[in-house]
Amino acid sequence: MLIGEYTHTIDDKNRLSLPAKFRGEMGKKVVVAPGLDGGGLFVFSLKQWVAISGKLSGPSFLQADSRNFNRYFLGNAAETEVDAIGRMLLPDFLRARLGEGNRVAVVGVESRVEIWNEAAWRSFKEGVEKQAGTLAEKLGQIGVL
Repeated sequence: MLIGEYTHTIDDKNRLSLPAKFRGEMGKKVVVAPGLDGGGLFVFSLKQWVAISGKLSGPSFLQADSRNFNRYFLGNAAETEVDAIGRMLLPDFLRARLGEGNRVAVVGVESRVEIWNEAAWRSFKEGVEKQAGTLAEKLGQIGVL
């Protein structure tokens, strides 16, 4: 399971080091895709990516919203290798989603890694912290907690 939050730096060659605790679970090849909720990135192991893309490319191609989301999400994803010291290359078009600066938050979210601009992550986290009790109550009402 991928959990935890780490602050890392993207180098001048657009390489980002995955936290050591994530490397074993992610493997030597990962898929980087546009994130949701703030313009960051999602990073999936190949196994997880196959499962997600399989669900997305099912019979829902008959619905315009599904086709549009697939174009956005699958069309803007890229496979990249994790080198021997745990770095992965972020393609320019995906790196641009993180905005200016080279400091990022690398966050484990159970089955994926999220990469956020450090300031955007801090702002998002502060907003969610203010709502944590209300969110937990809503999840409890639908039987999640």
